Amino acid sequence: MSIQFQLLLLELSKPHQTLSRIKQLHALVTRTHLLYNDPFYATKILRFYAISNHLPSAGNLFDKTPQRSVFLWNSIIRAYAKFHRFSEALSLYTKMLRTETKPDNFTFACLIRACYENFDLDGLRIVHGGVIVSGFGLNSVCCSALVTAYSKLSNVSEASRVFSGIIDPDLVLLNSMISGYTYCGFWDAGVRLFDQMRKTRKQQPDGYTLVGLISGLMDISLLGLGQGVHGFCLKSGFDSNAYVGSALVSMYSRFKCMNSAYGVFSSLSQPDLVAWSSLITGYSQSGYYKEALLFYRNMNNEGKRADPILISSILVAAAQSADLVIGSSIHAYVLRHGFEANVMVSSVLIDMYLKCGFVELGIRVFESTRNRNVVSYNSVISGLGLHGYAAKAFILFEEMLDKGLKPDESTFSALLCTCCHAGLVKNGQEFFRRMMDEFCISPRTEHYVHIVKLLGMAGELEEAYNFILSLMQPVDSGIWGALLSCCDIHGNSELAEIASQQLFDKEPGKGVYRVMLSNIYAGQGRWNNAKTTRDEIENVEVSKMPGISWIRGSFSQ
Repeated sequence: MSIQFQLLLLELSKPHQTLSRIKQLHALVTRTHLLYNDPFYATKILRFYAISNHLPSAGNLFDKTPQRSVFLWNSIIRAYAKFHRFSEALSLYTKMLRTETKPDNFTFACLIRACYENFDLDGLRIVHGGVIVSGFGLNSVCCSALVTAYSKLSNVSEASRVFSGIIDPDLVLLNSMISGYTYCGFWDAGVRLFDQMRKTRKQQPDGYTLVGLISGLMDISLLGLGQGVHGFCLKSGFDSNAYVGSALVSMYSRFKCMNSAYGVFSSLSQPDLVAWSSLITGYSQSGYYKEALLFYRNMNNEGKRADPILISSILVAAAQSADLVIGSSIHAYVLRHGFEANVMVSSVLIDMYLKCGFVELGIRVFESTRNRNVVSYNSVISGLGLHGYAAKAFILFEEMLDKGLKPDESTFSALLCTCCHAGLVKNGQEFFRRMMDEFCISPRTEHYVHIVKLLGMAGELEEAYNFILSLMQPVDSGIWGALLSCCDIHGNSELAEIASQQLFDKEPGKGVYRVMLSNIYAGQGRWNNAKTTRDEIENVEVSKMPGISWIRGSFSQ
């Protein structure tokens, strides 16, 4: 074996190569005719091209390789699927069936994944049929892929049917089914299967089992169950597993139990990007914007690179904190890494600049966004309305309609809020009508609040009150609160008493409503009523949550 050949094998054994080096290796195997004599070399080079995101070179190499093994076919199918070129991936599979090379279980696993990533349930069923015809109906790799695919497409009954067909499922298949149950919201079935694993002792849970179980706990009502799983992790030593730890941080952050999330995070020796992102996003969504920004800085100091999802979350924190310094530095980061094309990122950038008071910068980002969607328009309409540019906001709404975009609840919330800021009662009522009649959008509490504020701020308190009476009962406290705040501004004690009584009944422990009513009495010189109302605040039992230091990092919230 020549030294050159040994060096070639060494280079091909590496997991990654630069594009220029890949081309050099490609030229070398072509020049030495290895490319045509053994498909092993073509497979390795093709995989390098796919990893380097150079699909045209991978496809060209495949087309020029005369001897094609099943590994080469699998590699090119996987490459096209990776780039979401699903139709070409399935076309290659069809072409493969016409050759002497037959698909194996990994071929089908790749095709199955392509189907669920393309949300193609019909295609998945066709591939499933191919799995059975080819004799892989009981193969663990194929069945695990099918269970995952059907679950991702919310067809848990079909996933369960595939799983039930295997008499003695291995750990990978069990994990796929547990993840499938919890992903589709059948967490009770997932827990039962988890308990069954522990009792039979044929297959003991591993880190992936627990991650699958934890990741499906979405509702706050499942916090107790999540804490139980966390307890199992601590007893079984899985808390030191990086993937399990990241999943626990994500779970507690979803539940906004940031004390517990930080406790798990601080126990990780080397938290990965998922753990950092979950913690920072959790702080941001829970309203702890300063903590979110602090941990973002810490993450940067650790050399971790934020992805578009985390960037969007931290921009929200910057906007809410009106921190233009960090907001603009994140914008620079976005431009350096090419994230400006991401609509979610650009929308939050618009929102950040507008909330920080830099309207022109926000509009400039909006105008430079190529693929504007409803979220982009909602951000700029909301920001313009906040700063009193109602006419410009209305023009952008019409532009949005002209482009064929369909407004959503948030669009009309932004428009109604704009009308409130500008005192445009007629415009607000017209947008409210169009929302229901023209776009068939059912109003939410926030829309009702805007209408009450719009009428109330204009002094039309009786009309605002009659509007509330026309709504389906019981009426949300926020709506009555909007009326009370308007009564406070205009000094209408009669309607204020009615609104206050509704609020006292709904939220007896909230003293702010009594303070507002007392202020109205005082403004009218009704000092006895004002004092009586103030005295009532002391008689109302107001429970206060005990303070918990997030630095302490306990596992309870």
